[in-house]
Amino acid sequence: MSLPPGFTDATTDALPLHIVSPEGLAQWRAAQSPAHGQWLDAQAFDASAGSVALLSADDGSIAGAVIGVADRADAYCYAHAPFALPAGTVWKPAEELNAEDASNLQLGWGLGSYRFARYRKPRRAPAELAAAASQEVRDVITACLRVRDWVTTPTEDMGPQQLEDAARELADSHGATLEVIAGDALLEQNFPTIHAVGRASHRAPRLIALRWGKPGHPHLALVGKGVCFDTGGLDMKAADGMRNMKKDMGGAAHALALAGLVMAQTLPVRLTLLVAAVENAVGPDSFRPGDVITTRKGITVEVDNTDAEGRLVLCDALAYACEQNPDTIIDFATLTGAARVALGPDLPALFANDDALARQWLEAGEATRDPVWRMPLWRPYLRYLDSSIADIANAGSRMAGAVTAALYLERFISEGQKWAHLDVYAWNDKDRPGRPAGGEALALRSAWTMLKQRYER
Repeated sequence: MSLPPGFTDATTDALPLHIVSPEGLAQWRAAQSPAHGQWLDAQAFDASAGSVALLSADDGSIAGAVIGVADRADAYCYAHAPFALPAGTVWKPAEELNAEDASNLQLGWGLGSYRFARYRKPRRAPAELAAAASQEVRDVITACLRVRDWVTTPTEDMGPQQLEDAARELADSHGATLEVIAGDALLEQNFPTIHAVGRASHRAPRLIALRWGKPGHPHLALVGKGVCFDTGGLDMKAADGMRNMKKDMGGAAHALALAGLVMAQTLPVRLTLLVAAVENAVGPDSFRPGDVITTRKGITVEVDNTDAEGRLVLCDALAYACEQNPDTIIDFATLTGAARVALGPDLPALFANDDALARQWLEAGEATRDPVWRMPLWRPYLRYLDSSIADIANAGSRMAGAVTAALYLERFISEGQKWAHLDVYAWNDKDRPGRPAGGEALALRSAWTMLKQRYER
């Protein structure tokens, strides 16, 4: 089994790493040598979250270190350590940890050791943790880092074809089947909105469908918005708004990574993964404001704004998912700026038409410290999507933007079908310990925990 970044099997030279919370500091200090206590006092070490202090041996070498953590259940409480401790050092917990704390330490260490390295070598290597991480912890780290890599990669190297390549690699690794419908074949097989959004690009739009699992297992459908770059179309974004639109395939990255995790951990489900992969470009064949598109479901949509394209590519994919009568559909999308205004970058907006499904995800988010926040499917706001010439418009008001986007998607969900939609930012604007600037997996760990609880029974 390959090791995630920041891990080593070598334990011979591993230094002791003390993990201390503020409320446990006094008791831990009482067991240390007077010299170490004086040294910690000199550094004003208070075991606050994100704090680190090295301990010195008599000969001046490193004797160990202590890190402060506020919440042992939060993997990110440990994520500062790999780059706060000296490069080239190897560490192991000084005190015995219970299984949950050990897993959280390992997960945080793996997340905190990450640096995007495709185009530039990292300035330094992380300190390493000598730990036999479980296969599940390794698979979760891999899934999270895949999201970061895919979302951070510029569109030139992460277009619709590269999303297909990523899906194909997952399929080949886990014995899944892959079907791709691309270009004008989308029209022939009735995916008109995916085609309309992506047809102006020199890179063909496509629907990527991965299938895996045994026929007798519950059917889980994961759907991802794969807008590999979003200019806004003819309703073009300003430069500031377009700058990071390589990340507009963040929903697809989450769906792909979660599918990989489901398969790697052999969750007893029959999995269908659908990714609508397009580039919303500007060209002679761009779709236009005022156009009316007849969707796969037969609902006519007036294009109010070409920058509300994510819901257009998703609506055909969701309709197709519903045709297969899955137990549950979950879609991931970097869908609205309104969700970020309401909840900020770290808290994805969850919409669900099934209370039990929403509750399971909320509880998993609390347990894993990988939260979601449920938002209402307030159906009276469908009035903001009224069209005078079609069944519905794809936009139309600045009011309740995240809610109206989710309501638009719900129009394409079959009656009685259990469905959840996650409006996720998928991005860190600034470097923080364990969270480097760039792509980020949000609510991926809690989604996995929820699915385990839902299907491992």
